[in-house]
Amino acid sequence: MTDTTEKVDYSSTLYLPQTEFPMRAGLPQKEPEMVKRWQEMGLYKKLRASAAGREKFVLHDGPPYANGNIHIGHALNKILKDVITRSFQMRGYDSNYVPGWDCHGLPIEWKIEEKYREKGKNKDEVPVNEFRQECRDFAAGWIKIQSEEFKRLGIEGDFDNPYTTMNFHAESRIAGELLKIAMSGQLYRGSKPVMWSVVERTALAEAEVEYADVESDTIWVKFPIVEGPADLKGNFVVIWTTTPWTIPGNRAIAFSSRYPYGLFEVESATNDFGPQPGEKLIFATRLADDAAAKAKVTLKLVRDIAPEELAALTCAHPLVDLGYDFAVPLLDGDHVTDDAGTGFVHTAPSHGREDFDAWTHHARDLEARGISSKIPFPVDDAGFYTADAPGFDGARVMDDNGKKGDANDRVIKALIAAERLFARGRLKHSYPHSWRSKKPVIFRNTPQWFVYMDKDLADGTTLRSRALKAIDDTRFVPAAGQNRLRAMIETRPDWVLSRQRAWGVPICVFVDENGEVLQDDAVNARILEAFEAEGADAWFAEGARERFLGNRAGEGWTQVRDILDVWFDSGSTHTFTLEDRPDLKWPADVYLEGSDQHRGWFHSSLLESAATRGRAPYNAVITHGFTMDEKGEKMSKSKGNVVAPQDVMKESGADILRLWVMTTDYWEDQRLGKTIIQTNIDAYRKLRNTIRWMLGTLAHDMGEEIAIADMPELEQLMLHRLAELDKLVREGYDAFDFKKIARALIDFSNVELSAFYFDVRKDALYCDAPSSLRRRSALAVIRKLFDCLVTWLAPMLPFTTEEAWLSRNPQAVSVHLEQFPTVPAEWLNPALEAKWDKIRQVRTVVTGALEIERREKRIGSSLEAAPVVHVADPDLFKALEDQDFAEICITSAVSVVADEGPADAFRLAEVAKVSVEPKLAEGTKCARSWKITPDVGSDPDYPDVSARDAAALRELAARH
Repeated sequence: MTDTTEKVDYSSTLYLPQTEFPMRAGLPQKEPEMVKRWQEMGLYKKLRASAAGREKFVLHDGPPYANGNIHIGHALNKILKDVITRSFQMRGYDSNYVPGWDCHGLPIEWKIEEKYREKGKNKDEVPVNEFRQECRDFAAGWIKIQSEEFKRLGIEGDFDNPYTTMNFHAESRIAGELLKIAMSGQLYRGSKPVMWSVVERTALAEAEVEYADVESDTIWVKFPIVEGPADLKGNFVVIWTTTPWTIPGNRAIAFSSRYPYGLFEVESATNDFGPQPGEKLIFATRLADDAAAKAKVTLKLVRDIAPEELAALTCAHPLVDLGYDFAVPLLDGDHVTDDAGTGFVHTAPSHGREDFDAWTHHARDLEARGISSKIPFPVDDAGFYTADAPGFDGARVMDDNGKKGDANDRVIKALIAAERLFARGRLKHSYPHSWRSKKPVIFRNTPQWFVYMDKDLADGTTLRSRALKAIDDTRFVPAAGQNRLRAMIETRPDWVLSRQRAWGVPICVFVDENGEVLQDDAVNARILEAFEAEGADAWFAEGARERFLGNRAGEGWTQVRDILDVWFDSGSTHTFTLEDRPDLKWPADVYLEGSDQHRGWFHSSLLESAATRGRAPYNAVITHGFTMDEKGEKMSKSKGNVVAPQDVMKESGADILRLWVMTTDYWEDQRLGKTIIQTNIDAYRKLRNTIRWMLGTLAHDMGEEIAIADMPELEQLMLHRLAELDKLVREGYDAFDFKKIARALIDFSNVELSAFYFDVRKDALYCDAPSSLRRRSALAVIRKLFDCLVTWLAPMLPFTTEEAWLSRNPQAVSVHLEQFPTVPAEWLNPALEAKWDKIRQVRTVVTGALEIERREKRIGSSLEAAPVVHVADPDLFKALEDQDFAEICITSAVSVVADEGPADAFRLAEVAKVSVEPKLAEGTKCARSWKITPDVGSDPDYPDVSARDAAALRELAARH
């Protein structure tokens, strides 16, 4: 091989990439400028105008709470929503996103109360509407802050006209939904045990609690048998509980007829208090030994006891001498288990749902036996015992700070004094806490407002049956969400709506002395008209009762002062957004929230809509998991493992955060941390460089269209792959499977484009003559590649794709006003793909052989090689016919031989019957293309370049 000294600089004759699209993204600086540009140009309004008349696709925004900066969960949620709405907008729909906020409720009220406490101010001394205005101002301030944070993420929507639950129209509509339920007879006032926050002085719903481990006192208590078979009277039934303070509320003992029970006698005892030898006690048979160990006694079985014998027993309360002088019956209950305790459940209907259900289920039978079924109120709203807990004056279950009071200790001491404590201990277990105050709650019987779940609604349905049917009619992504929501609806109790607070939409009804709701259309109309004009503050204004009741003010109706649970507010958002806004529609196509919303927004929206409209307000429900740190641990400030979206955007950019969302399995819990962010930065950089190279190459594009039949096979192959990807991308967006799309597009960009197609075609694109069909075809294909990739990625990476699109099309307004390109079906060519799969198999053997040559420094670049390729497989050999295999392998020459090849030739185990002998290229290095070829100098006018390059130079000279 000989070489020539370059005498001419041919770089100006090459079609080298030219672009101002930088390799370094600078996203933290550019993205805020882009957000500003979108706002100034009115992109949202342009999107609506461009989509006018199209079929609507509506994702209804689940309202975040307006009380703090956004966190990573908010970012994940809003990015997913943005990608969905953008992807449908770019596929021919009018996909309008209206953000919303939840504004009422305890978290905001709590913040205002904290300010009051800091100033020594008493909330109760402040006029209620003055307090409510402070709550309203607080929420409005955070809505403004969160709006800017969401827009910084690249979220596009109607931020100038969002929905808020504290908007006067919204408050009127929420109240209207309540009144619909009241007028249909579904609303009632009842007394049931509910989760009660002593700290916050209000009832809580399941969606408002979280569970944390606590260590509790646990006791085994002896109830003396006073009625029943002769040999059982005078003995004891033993119960077990982790809430000793509920013993004053005991009214029954539950057992299960499914399990064997027995009468046991104490043989020996080594305890300081508790059972002594000779005492006889009843236990579930399999639990007797465990209970005996706790009491430090040994037991022997006296006899088995049949279920009907248990049902005939009546006990006395263990604290009868303190004033608990009533019968304690035994009730058969399905909720009783024999996996812990004694097989008997202490039943305090004031302090537990299952206890309440068991008690009320047997109420009629109890009354027939002369046992009062009245449910006591042993604990007040501050956690103190009431007169229904005699003997414990001043005792408190929990204090204002959520700390354990003295009630447990006093009850245990009383049981010891009465010689009714069998054993005691400590137990660590999961227990509900208010997610706002983070303090434990108690179960407390208190009058509240409920919606019936099982009342016949005069059409053969109940709220429960309607909701269950709606679940069956709804698409769930992932599918497991359907079973989860179904299980909750199947077992949930009546829906408790009331809260004993001030900031919210009131339960705007009037009741008589029996708790019956006034049903008067004229009164309701006055209420709703006032709320529409003045907001729900009108309910609390002076003279409100007389104003709304009108000529019925003298009839003795009482104005209810409770407010609605905020979940009813958010469950009603579909009414004043989807129904009332002409740019939306009802029902929504999609609701999307975290998996916790099966018991929250999905749940309350379903119940509210089923109660008033008979179906769900959504056609599909999508759920995402929670974001953990890189170790899979929950993020918390105390651990120092919180990843704030603001920090990621400041350091790396919103598109990096969005790429993480797109590449993670959001249906499950995800992980995020520095390493994962860096992985996404690396992936982004490669993707950006692919886009940058296309932009640089397309600087020389004249926009010429080439018929697909006239294109080289390699270009036809790329169009085939685009057609395949078009199907994958569209189906992926329909399935909300963004990871599948992102992975496919990233792999296509890195593996099939950058590492293969672009690499192969660089020589033709840079060096071929202007008239070259190969070069012109490649430009036409790269144009289509760019248009497809950038628009397909636009919903995911709105900032980067906008920058790229405007770089390519300076006259364009925005990539987000574009539609996904139409990909002709004729591009699909599976036979061609199968052929090129064979070609690329052989190519991998060649590149493997050349890699060794480079590593051993026998060649510098692949253009110094002219390998001999031995192909013994007839199908592979046939695929290489009529191919410029040297160009495909990026070598200066290649020889393909139909034989097995020498024993020492390079082989790959995964490609059988192919071997490669590395050889050096013969000839002279072309000063322009750097190929080594014998025809360098064959054109006397261009003595230092190949014949191909000489022809290109001549054509270029003629054009100038």
